[in-house]
Amino acid sequence: MTARGEGLRSRLGELGAALRLGWQAAPWLLLGYTALTVATAAAPVATAWLTKVVLDGLTGENDRVMTAAIVLVSVGALTLAMPHARRYLRAELGRSIALRTQDRLYTTVNGFTGLSRFEDPAFLDRLRLAEQAARHTPGQIVEGTFGIAQSVITVLGFVASLAVISPIITVAVLGAAVPTLIAEISLSRRRARLMWNISPVERREIFYGRLLGDVQAAKEIRLFGLGDFLRGRMRAERLRANGQHRRLDRRELIIQAALSLVSAGTAGAGLVMAIGAALNGSGTAGDISMFVVAVASVQTSLTSLAEQAAYTHQELLMFGHYLAVERLGPDLPPPARPRRLPRAGDIELRDVWFRYSEDHPWILRGVDLTIPHGSTVALVGLNGAGKSTLVKLLCRFYEPTSGSIHWGGIDLRDVPAVDLRKRLGVVFQDYMSYDFTAAENIGLGDLTAIEDRERIVAAAERAGVDDIVRRLPHGYDTMLSRTFFMETDRDDPVTGVVLSGGQWQRLALARALLRDDCDMMILDEPSAGLDAQAEHEIHHRLRLLRAGRTSLLISHRLGAVRDADLIVVLEDGRIAERGDHHELYRADGPYARLFRLQADGYRDEVAATGAEP
Repeated sequence: MTARGEGLRSRLGELGAALRLGWQAAPWLLLGYTALTVATAAAPVATAWLTKVVLDGLTGENDRVMTAAIVLVSVGALTLAMPHARRYLRAELGRSIALRTQDRLYTTVNGFTGLSRFEDPAFLDRLRLAEQAARHTPGQIVEGTFGIAQSVITVLGFVASLAVISPIITVAVLGAAVPTLIAEISLSRRRARLMWNISPVERREIFYGRLLGDVQAAKEIRLFGLGDFLRGRMRAERLRANGQHRRLDRRELIIQAALSLVSAGTAGAGLVMAIGAALNGSGTAGDISMFVVAVASVQTSLTSLAEQAAYTHQELLMFGHYLAVERLGPDLPPPARPRRLPRAGDIELRDVWFRYSEDHPWILRGVDLTIPHGSTVALVGLNGAGKSTLVKLLCRFYEPTSGSIHWGGIDLRDVPAVDLRKRLGVVFQDYMSYDFTAAENIGLGDLTAIEDRERIVAAAERAGVDDIVRRLPHGYDTMLSRTFFMETDRDDPVTGVVLSGGQWQRLALARALLRDDCDMMILDEPSAGLDAQAEHEIHHRLRLLRAGRTSLLISHRLGAVRDADLIVVLEDGRIAERGDHHELYRADGPYARLFRLQADGYRDEVAATGAEP
């Protein structure tokens, strides 16, 4: 199949998908809109013929004049009323389709198991266009399709009428419309291509705009005087996008102006011919009336048809991005024969290698590691050693490039990711702070408990944040945001509370601890941002909570991991050494050097007491 044929097939497929969405979203609205479209399309033709009958009756003997006049008035009344009804049905239909389309898009996005697509700029550009398409494009495709149908019905009615009066003019009018249709389709392709080309530009513009209005960025922007710099970059991206739009608009202006002159010339020549025929006695006043209305309506309808076809074509191209996202297969292959994880079992990494793509360096290089059931294993190492990547593999956000990870002897690739993650309690180093209430921020850790205040409070107590939350203006029901406010605080929008970094850290810990029946806890820098007293308290609580539970602890503060059953040192993606604190300290390897660097402030005390760290 040729590229043009394949393109036509794709557009027809997209059109069919959009119409199916409309039918699935609101079938009765679609049927009503169809009926009104047909009636609206037929009304101008009926009006023109009724007008001809009335005019011919007034200049001759015709006993149907009054009947035609009454019907003409009735059709006129319906013609005035139908646009309002169509507008209402179109709006309702558009809302119904948009709701269904957006829901389906995010159902698809939520179904992505891993993280790789969310770190791919090309996918993010496509997703942005898909989000735009989900809000309005399917409804506009349905509207455009019905607009085309309306124009076709009107054109056919008037072409048949015009052919009765002058076949030659009919052919000329239709011929003049062909270049318009071809030009509009070509321009629509250019518009759709433009949207794809400037998507990265507009995404950067949005990024700069969000930075300028972001509360977290506001401090540094004002401290370092970055506002004008970011505004300048945002403006530069907008100017780049505007320039590309302007070039296409100029091209469109020139083409459409030339085509309008051709249409006007065709209509003028036809009108002269019709008047000449009437003067020669081969036509009537009604014929001239019909001719004027028919030519104007055919040209208007053909122009509308071309514009609707081009607009719908453009929307179909945009809708293609939505369908491309919706039709994406799994980012991580689901297990062919799903298996259940055992309640107890060691976790083993067997010769695990990982890199994000063939163009990226290796992050993990042949890691062999066993995390015994019920033990606490600590991962330490410099930034970039591969610690957080190893956590992502354990959560199955990615799969090893080679090698495998096993839980109780079962390969994690044979376990549905959802089932695996239910068995994990995780605090990420880059934890989220949600613009929700305090109770909701904790309850998100286990949605089955989001309305269970007793469990939420118990998790907050274990994380040492209960007293902090209770002192908030509305306790656990306090909105932790200055971006949104609760409906009960609409008249007092300053009641939202912004927590400190350490307080958010404890809240994120409470969120993870809400899963009190999880089999493995992963704590990635759980005390980052805490003061010394809070850090000591948190680690004391975590030691109690880790008892009898498999735990993986990652921390740059080596004093926080010294009581782990096993300490593993990562260097450049490889395990440099492993053992408990005393073994590694005596070995005088990388761990001992890092520990001594952090203990510099206490050396005098150590030397004076003669005690080992």
